[in-house]
Amino acid sequence: MKAASSPDWSRLRADFPVLSREVHGKPLVYLDSANTSQKPQQVIAAMDDFYREHNANVSRAVHALGSEATEAYEGARRRLAAFVNVPADELILTSGTTFGINLVAYSWALPRLKTGDVILLTRMEHHANIVPWQLVCERTGASLRVVELAPDGSLDMDDLRAKLTGEVKLLAFTHVSNVLGTVNPVAEICRLARKQGVVTLVDGSQALPHRAVDIPLLGCDFYAFTGHKMLGPTGTGGLWARRQHLREMPPFLGGGEMIREVRFEGTTFNDPPHKFEAGTPNIAGVVGLGAAADYLSAIGMAEVEARERALLAVATQRLSAIEGLRILGTAPGKAAVISFLVDGAHAHDLATLLDLEGIAVRSGHHCAHPLMAHFGVPATCRASLAFYNTEAEVEKLALGIEKVRKLLL
Repeated sequence: MKAASSPDWSRLRADFPVLSREVHGKPLVYLDSANTSQKPQQVIAAMDDFYREHNANVSRAVHALGSEATEAYEGARRRLAAFVNVPADELILTSGTTFGINLVAYSWALPRLKTGDVILLTRMEHHANIVPWQLVCERTGASLRVVELAPDGSLDMDDLRAKLTGEVKLLAFTHVSNVLGTVNPVAEICRLARKQGVVTLVDGSQALPHRAVDIPLLGCDFYAFTGHKMLGPTGTGGLWARRQHLREMPPFLGGGEMIREVRFEGTTFNDPPHKFEAGTPNIAGVVGLGAAADYLSAIGMAEVEARERALLAVATQRLSAIEGLRILGTAPGKAAVISFLVDGAHAHDLATLLDLEGIAVRSGHHCAHPLMAHFGVPATCRASLAFYNTEAEVEKLALGIEKVRKLLL
């Protein structure tokens, strides 16, 4: 996925219409891409073209529009599969990571787990990779076990090895922390799990938009991702699963498309991945997500990662120099996410006052209550960078924090 030449970042930034607007009379500085990324004109145009020229349901009709819609949808699946280097028939199209994790929870875990079994999670998980497993435990008698963190926010690998015992049936963990930016050593973790016969699920929401992901090299059993964080529209995403699991897992939802034949006496289900795709999908959204994958591929994910690492280095150095500012998560090789606190300023107040300067950051618990409790804080501010940000925007953030700090002290 490496681009032929170094990208023109200012030209690429111009592809994002919203980045040219003003907020409260100030140029928008959008630093909340971990929440949702902005969308390039190419993605917007792909969805617009679908509705204008090809709108029809998929796999339902033999007329021209129906065929065009089906090809656009399945073509997007093929491009997304190529983006993560997996066969298209192993990639289930979903509404996002949350749906994908729940699909595994209900279709893989519920029929298999029992009292005495353990699901292993990490302290840095998003609620979407905690709550489904709690629900499974309530219904099966299984229990949760949590791997702790090192002081810098990296995963405590010794603790992982100690807790990866024979009772563990599933290890579910994030590729990249949405709060700390920690990049977990997925291949090593999955290798350790495989030695114990443990199935692995990886939450790739914060990884896929920012680095090259070759799923077969990771060695996991399931990999879920969300479209709206990787330049695509909301309500899109995917779940890759090993073919063996897809064959053995029962359907998650029942309805149209996931069937081959329905009789009142019984139903024959479709082949994977369609077996898990009941009902009319978000067709235009998936077309847009396919365009997003094309856009990122054209840049080159190695280029994207290098650009964001450079921005992170500038931001970390600049923010660390601000008196009273504390950064949570300093693991080596982290992604371009900075969660921070400022003495004397509540995270929500800080974010609200930054917004008046046109600066969009996230404040709150970031859907990670257990992680906030670990650090003993109710909330943080989070600046999350993408390749379309600039060093000038990083400086505006720093100046904005310094201004707010003077107002609040």
